[in-house]
Amino acid sequence: MTILVLDNPELIAKAAIAAGFTPAAFEAGSRRPHRMKFHYGFNKHSLDSEDLAFLKQHAAYLRQHPSVSIRVHGHSDNFGPEDYNRFLSRLRANAVAKTLVREGVPEHRILVAHWGAGRPLATPEDHAANRRVELEYLTLDVAQAL
Repeated sequence: MTILVLDNPELIAKAAIAAGFTPAAFEAGSRRPHRMKFHYGFNKHSLDSEDLAFLKQHAAYLRQHPSVSIRVHGHSDNFGPEDYNRFLSRLRANAVAKTLVREGVPEHRILVAHWGAGRPLATPEDHAANRRVELEYLTLDVAQAL
């Protein structure tokens, strides 16, 4: 097997242009926002103003890319009964989904899942890291299969 390593930026740029790359596709407004996790305080399900600003960026990206859908995963820590944790994770995911809809994302492109404490990001004892919502981008084909 032969592996070709290109470490010449000019050569890489020429190859990209020859393959059909257009710099306009990488404009700042068309890039997907980098922040994909939103963390919460204990027993909270509302977002602060900084979180809302990032969600507005996600909504703008989704409006510009109609073939992309999103799945919103709600999570909680392991304090309290599992029924309540599932309820709280659903409130968190729904709050994010409602914000995206308010910002113009069609409801049919948003899938919502809530996991309670069942899928910790960190160790179960790291409560602050586990109280979160995660965003997962899906292509149209994947979203339709779900």
